[in-house]
Amino acid sequence: MSNQNNTFERVLVGVDDSADAQLAFRYAMHRCIKDGSTLIITSILENNEMNVYQALTKDYVHGERKELEAHMQEYRKVALDAGVKNVELMVAEGDPGETIVKDVIPSCDADLLVIGSLSKKGIKKYFGSQAAYMAKHAPISVMIIR
Repeated sequence: MSNQNNTFERVLVGVDDSADAQLAFRYAMHRCIKDGSTLIITSILENNEMNVYQALTKDYVHGERKELEAHMQEYRKVALDAGVKNVELMVAEGDPGETIVKDVIPSCDADLLVIGSLSKKGIKKYFGSQAAYMAKHAPISVMIIR
């Protein structure tokens, strides 16, 4: 399908707590308001950042995931309050770049991926080094916000 008028119907945005992910979220949100598109917000729970003890503790993973899901509801509320008509949420687990390309995009049927460019140092470096991977491998258009 050719996209002459340059509107996307289903915009997927990857969020974490980094400043540029916030920029990506705001960009995606405003674009969805302008185009009347659906906003799909995703965040990835990275399992490689747990130590062995935590990995053996189901409650730890469950707790982290619940916290992330609660955080996602806040993003959803912001988007709806701002005027986005439809907001969907997707939480997945794994390596962010790979998980978004191989699992999230196909299952949510997005036609544009919006991500931030910087990597966070430390415990939750979600998207940065992953941005290049996603730009290269995503089966849909990718917009990197900086």
